[in-house]
Amino acid sequence: MVKLLIYGLEASPPTRACLLTLKALELPFELVHVNLLNGEHLTPEFLQKNPQHTVPMLEDDEGCIWDSHAIMTYLVGKYGKDDALYPLDHHQRAIVDQRLHFDSGLMFTGALRPITRGILMLGETVIEQSRIDAVAEIYDLVELFLGDNDFVAGNELTVADFSFVSSISGLWIYLPIDPAKYPKILAWLERIKELPYYEEANGMGATQLETIVKSKNFTIAT
Repeated sequence: MVKLLIYGLEASPPTRACLLTLKALELPFELVHVNLLNGEHLTPEFLQKNPQHTVPMLEDDEGCIWDSHAIMTYLVGKYGKDDALYPLDHHQRAIVDQRLHFDSGLMFTGALRPITRGILMLGETVIEQSRIDAVAEIYDLVELFLGDNDFVAGNELTVADFSFVSSISGLWIYLPIDPAKYPKILAWLERIKELPYYEEANGMGATQLETIVKSKNFTIAT
């Protein structure tokens, strides 16, 4: 098997979602660090591979793919021993796809990324309360998604859980999860943390992001 290259950084939630997938599939890979704050994603070499200049980006013998959701489903489809992480059953796959789009459209792109980008790249020091309220609304929906299930798309672990846990471990920085209000989310988080590769693939990077963000001494407008 060709050694896979994943371009990104551990502090990046989407990169961590891909690392979780690679670890779950037991695939050999190399993490190629791309420092966004230093503009390494804007070099001519990187732009030639990925004109959208985003991370993560996967490179294997068939070329380059970016967007964590596309990367995760590609990895399972091409290299998975079975379809457990991305089911072939049409109904189950549709549920997983919905969760991935929820992360892409609302949880990461709509909530986590704009807050974090404002603090780290635009020098913002105050987060509007409306943005924190939007995070709370996301938690409300995730609690509903879980229902009586062990995981976010049903009773089996899927790539949707990897996207959710990488994003929620970032949102937590701005709005800690209230155990009285969101017991199902917290129970799900504990299940995910039991994965043998969790700490290496997500836990350490989430801590890195929290340390970087909190060093900026932001406040929340009231």
